[in-house]
Amino acid sequence: MQKKIYFVVLLVLCTHIITSCKKDYLKSDQFFKDRITIEKVFKSKVYTEQWLAHVYEEFKGINADVASKGLTPHNFADDMYYGDRDKDYDPSKNELSYNMFKMGLYTENDKQGTWTQCYRGIRNATTFIQNVYMNVEMSPVEIEDYRGQARFARAYLYWQLLRKYGPIPLLPDEGIDYTESYDNIATARSTYEECATYISNEMLQAAKEMQKLGMNRGQDGSARPTCGAALATRAKVLLYAASPLANGNTSNFATRLVDDSGKRLLSADYQEEKWAKAAAAARDVIELGVYQLYWVPIQETGQDATVIPPKDNNFSEKSWPAGWANIDPAKSYAQVFDGTLQASGNPELIFTRGNNQQGEGIDAMVIHQLPRSATGWNTHGLTQKLVDAYYMNDGRDAPGKDNEIGRGNGTERVKGYVSKEDFDAGKYKPLREGVSLQYANREPRFYASVAYNGSFWTLLNETQERNRNQQVFYYRDDNRGNGFNSSNAYWLRTGFGVKKFVHPSDTYEGGSAARVIPKAEPAIRYADILLAYAEALNELDGSYNIPSWRDGSYAISRNISEMQRGIHPIRIRGGVPDYPTTVYSSKTELRKSLKRERFIELMGEGQRYYDLRRWMDAPVEEALPVYGCNVLMNGKERDLFHQPVAVWALKTTFADKMWFWPISHNELKRNKRLTQNPGWTYND
Repeated sequence: MQKKIYFVVLLVLCTHIITSCKKDYLKSDQFFKDRITIEKVFKSKVYTEQWLAHVYEEFKGINADVASKGLTPHNFADDMYYGDRDKDYDPSKNELSYNMFKMGLYTENDKQGTWTQCYRGIRNATTFIQNVYMNVEMSPVEIEDYRGQARFARAYLYWQLLRKYGPIPLLPDEGIDYTESYDNIATARSTYEECATYISNEMLQAAKEMQKLGMNRGQDGSARPTCGAALATRAKVLLYAASPLANGNTSNFATRLVDDSGKRLLSADYQEEKWAKAAAAARDVIELGVYQLYWVPIQETGQDATVIPPKDNNFSEKSWPAGWANIDPAKSYAQVFDGTLQASGNPELIFTRGNNQQGEGIDAMVIHQLPRSATGWNTHGLTQKLVDAYYMNDGRDAPGKDNEIGRGNGTERVKGYVSKEDFDAGKYKPLREGVSLQYANREPRFYASVAYNGSFWTLLNETQERNRNQQVFYYRDDNRGNGFNSSNAYWLRTGFGVKKFVHPSDTYEGGSAARVIPKAEPAIRYADILLAYAEALNELDGSYNIPSWRDGSYAISRNISEMQRGIHPIRIRGGVPDYPTTVYSSKTELRKSLKRERFIELMGEGQRYYDLRRWMDAPVEEALPVYGCNVLMNGKERDLFHQPVAVWALKTTFADKMWFWPISHNELKRNKRLTQNPGWTYND
């Protein structure tokens, strides 16, 4: 306890050093006393480690990448929604509802903890980087590794700011001269390109500093990074910098996003080489040979036997990693997220905060995904657009896909339902009796992710056996309370729930979160890097020679076999056939397919909101009406229930002010050179 108290005192003193603006402070006796205290901290290994742990505390809460809406609504977009915390249904709620979020009805005061936490962490990480050399209890190799961890933290916090707010001020590495006035130390926003270059270079340096001890450090939930985490973050940053929002953006919004001198912060100059650099950075991660997609062996017997995809005369004939002949695609995908694996045992988890979420982590998401019959809140659901995006098990589009939003191909949705005879004969697995045939013969990831009407929930942590193994329907007259209820908000607006992240044992019986298996947050996953590699390569017309992170270089071009290095593992593990040759031969068609692949593979992982913006697809995709089942229908009207309708309870729009989050008025007052994002107001 004494050590903890002493450490808190040290942090307060050192924060005082950094933030004091008194002109005489640096000349005072107090400055030298505080400097001695800093030396005492960084000469001690224990206190040095505690300082670094304090930096990583800033990664929690609102800075989580994957979490429930109480922390970050950015985990919800046109794929996944939340229906609770809506004052339209409960006037006592004064929180950011999904509709307010989607309609841009948040203010400059909402969800601003990101700015505060990130810059506080950046400041403390800089102090660490500048002073860890003093340590007398660690070897030079350890000091270098710890410096790399702090550098990663600082760069990652900048990355979180850039992604949310757009171009932000980059603080001097050597600190600020606090003898100057506020006006003189005010810092303008750097351009997006400057921010991305800085973060990329810092991540590269961090990877080099961590390569001796942090090349294969276990992901044990401590949120301590590895060399691979630094390289993977770098790849993501460079992918965003190459994307249309930051590369060749000539929109009206881009012309209005400027610093205090009128300089544009989003480049109007398109540079194809940025895609090549992003591809090379993703390949750096691949070439480490550390990460791979997780897979589960085929299960040939039992009630939970593998549903084997149909033969495609390619992947179906080969064993993993060349094919799916010996794996269970549905379980292979589901178990990455549902808590079956500890963070340290997940081969595709590159960076995670582990289970260390505050209040509204993935366990809270699951509690809101569980049906009312499992005492869950039954309010997180999926859109028809996302449900339609999943392929059939033979790789074709689902009949009737996207008809309602004007993108249909002339086919109609499948009619009919699984009969008792069908179910007894094992037809349409894993569907049960009474389920719409719209959900039959879909790809394995569909069944691992979507809670369709009549899906099966095992709920094995229920204490009473009669409450386990439920088939859950969302009809209005459902006697278990899972359907529409005009008296509360606890019903699925679209009639589609979320199975992803839900373990077979999970339930919320008695309101006990302990009945939900802990899940490690997938902040950066290898599948994301593989898809980034393919996406970046696809955008190239020319050939480039890009240095690797260590020695040598890569010849980077739009090479189909290289793009398949990123695509094939995802499709194989998902149990889906390869794209046809016509898709690979067309940059436009492959771009569409890769966007769809990310939509499916990364659903619910905090990616879609930002993907739509970096692609500049948000004005269309975020504004489309949300469709779903007609949840006002009862079981006798099941044909009408399964006919998609526009969901009156979910609103959509997109405005220019929604490209980036607004900067708070307090920060604008504090930093006179800081400019607000277009569409938001600031009155001095």
